[in-house]
Amino acid sequence: MLQPLLMSARARKIIHARLESPTHGVVELAHDWRGRAVPPLVLLGRGAPQRVEVRREPEELFALASGYGIDATGDLTFAVRLGDYPGLREELAAGRLYVAGDFNGWDPIGRPEWELQPGFLAGEAVMRRSWRADGFLSHPWMRFKFVTESGRWLDVPADAPNAATDEAGNRNRTVDPDRTGWHRFRFDLPAPLDLAAMWKIGWGEDAGEAGSVPLMPGDFFFALRCEAPLGAEVRGGATVFRLFAPRARRVDVVVSSALGSNAEPRQYALQARGDGAWELALDEDLHGWYYWFHLDGPHDAFGLYDHSRAVLDPYARAAVGREGPGIILRDDWIGAVRDGFRTPAWHDLVIAEAHVRDLVHRAPISLGPRERRGFAGLAAWVRSRDFYLHSLGVNCVELQPVQEFDARTGDEYHWGYMTTNFFSPASAYATEPEQASGVHEFQDLVAAFHSRGIAVILDVVFNHVGEPAHLMFVDKLYYFDQDAAGNLTNWSGCGNDLRATAAMSRRLIIDSCTHFLRSYGVDGFRFDLAELLGADVLLEVEAALKKVKPDVILIAEPWSYRGHVARELRETGWASWNDGYRDFARDYLRGGSSAASCEYFLKGSPWHFAKWPAQTVNYTESHDDRTWIDVITENHQYDGSAPTANDRRRTHLMVAMLMMSVGIPMLASGQDFLRSKHGVSNTYQRGELNALDYHRLLRYPGSHTYVAAWVAFRRGPLGHLLRHYTRVSEGFFRFFSLPESTAVAALYNADGSAGVSRLLFAMNPTLEDVHLSIPNAAVAGWDWRVVADVEQFFGERSAGMRPVVSDVLFLPPLSCVLWVTEA
Repeated sequence: MLQPLLMSARARKIIHARLESPTHGVVELAHDWRGRAVPPLVLLGRGAPQRVEVRREPEELFALASGYGIDATGDLTFAVRLGDYPGLREELAAGRLYVAGDFNGWDPIGRPEWELQPGFLAGEAVMRRSWRADGFLSHPWMRFKFVTESGRWLDVPADAPNAATDEAGNRNRTVDPDRTGWHRFRFDLPAPLDLAAMWKIGWGEDAGEAGSVPLMPGDFFFALRCEAPLGAEVRGGATVFRLFAPRARRVDVVVSSALGSNAEPRQYALQARGDGAWELALDEDLHGWYYWFHLDGPHDAFGLYDHSRAVLDPYARAAVGREGPGIILRDDWIGAVRDGFRTPAWHDLVIAEAHVRDLVHRAPISLGPRERRGFAGLAAWVRSRDFYLHSLGVNCVELQPVQEFDARTGDEYHWGYMTTNFFSPASAYATEPEQASGVHEFQDLVAAFHSRGIAVILDVVFNHVGEPAHLMFVDKLYYFDQDAAGNLTNWSGCGNDLRATAAMSRRLIIDSCTHFLRSYGVDGFRFDLAELLGADVLLEVEAALKKVKPDVILIAEPWSYRGHVARELRETGWASWNDGYRDFARDYLRGGSSAASCEYFLKGSPWHFAKWPAQTVNYTESHDDRTWIDVITENHQYDGSAPTANDRRRTHLMVAMLMMSVGIPMLASGQDFLRSKHGVSNTYQRGELNALDYHRLLRYPGSHTYVAAWVAFRRGPLGHLLRHYTRVSEGFFRFFSLPESTAVAALYNADGSAGVSRLLFAMNPTLEDVHLSIPNAAVAGWDWRVVADVEQFFGERSAGMRPVVSDVLFLPPLSCVLWVTEA
């Protein structure tokens, strides 16, 4: 597109200015430039204003960033950089890529005129195609996105200059007729800028507060990295403090051997290392001392520096409370855990999600008030003869967050999803947090679980931080996603989103997990709102942690308010919570959904969700939202505290289906005794509702025994037909259903590829009798034995009339039957 002769007023407005290196940058205007010549810019900051010459950015670079570009002849080119999407090259080896948008009804797949072809832009491999621009330049702006032949929509990068979110929450790109590449200009600086100063840039005659914008550091800044150990390190009688704070102008540490009125604080200045970190070495062993950092830096929208504020070290390995101080600890005092426990194989796991305080608060053993708050009391409960999760039979517990969180006092109840430090065990769960007792108490808790044969997964929250947001006061710009005005993004729904792509954010995540693997002996992690971290970061975390513990368990909660990442994780070593399974089960067992959907989920959500069997974590209840029984109850106002007979039968059906589904089954603690929160949906600070009421074990002993029997079967010898390491043969499953019913029967190992044993599972979630036909050849000639129905496990016992396997299975309402044959 040729330059018009006149320049509009809007074209003068700079909306964004970014440094791509300490000496090179880009400015972006609100509108294509409409003048013959571009005047110089003025740089404002330290010292006198500096004149800066600009030149137009090559149109191909704009196309790579925006997904489209318009050249001087009036052709519009849509383009996708292959390097931006891991696995895309491999996917396109056997498929095609299309552009979809308002211009083709968002339905391009199979239409050759919208198919992109291989090519290059600015020397980079892309998929591209060109059209005349006229058909795409309109108001309102045309939206577009790229989609593969298999239906995978390519996510819009967070830094795409033309990203827009529609009213339904979909993130797309746009074609802006007024911003076609002539609105982006580049400039060079004679010397590197000091990033600890505030810099702005504007037009010469307009430069000033009203006519200038902040000059923001770009990707080079977020690639800054320090390789030295961080935090407070005691070595050989000396103590070294290091803090990564690349925009700080001053960093001090305050240390004290005591707290309160006995404190005699000493303050020391750290020195900049040149790699974004600050350092101080004191020739003293300060083990057991307390410390805070104090920082000063740019006072702008991107920095919250206040030298009077005490900041908890992000790497403190123990903290007195959410505000700090941190506690200096020697490595040998912390120790490293080697208890000989072998982490179960992923496909052998049966997980129970649990909260530390919920498990111990009403535990039927003698404990003091402080013990009932956390680690020490729970360790005693775990070791007791009647420990609940041991009787349930699970071999893995997924603990809700145990890192320091933002409870104001030790007695205040929290779920723990507002993390304030990523290395310290939660002070609220420690008996003596001022003495860092939580370190050894949490080590003992993990050892207690291991002694009962139960692996420990930690629920970790790296997508946002709680209050106070200490990382904000270290470097808000570096550690948090925000817009050009410094407003924090909030896809977590918790007020801020960690900039997980920054090099030291990734290191913090890896260092934290490594610390809990080595110092506490945990077996793995469940990453909260993992979509906000992104597949690339999760891949890096996986690679790093598997070097520390090759069999580490890694589970993602694969969504956020921004999107869903499970499809991208199929090619990785991450498993994912399967929200589709959860929603299906709630619908199906109340008469909805379909037999075909049941077949898909029994087979382990293959390919679309999970590439390998243990990649799906199947569940029907978690800490979020209402409990299972409250969701499905026939009672009013979602109150399942007094469940009906049908509520109970549906729960038994759910457990049977869950244990018969390929993947990793996960129960919520208390689900086996029909735990209710009286219909309340969000109970993140409702300790009285969340604490497990063990009296319900006595009210509903049959349900607990039934669930425990299913867990034992799943983990037992015949359960190997459900615990798949790799995808089974095509003939392993056979399914039988009726067109007019959602009832289903499933034959496992139908082709004998997994040995001589077979399982036949039939289920009727409806309120009507069902007669389900099965070809005689599929079941004849085998000595079938009933193992379970909707009420109980029979084992080897005789229990009166039992359903027999024939060419027609009779299934009464809300029923299931499991048969086995071993010869």
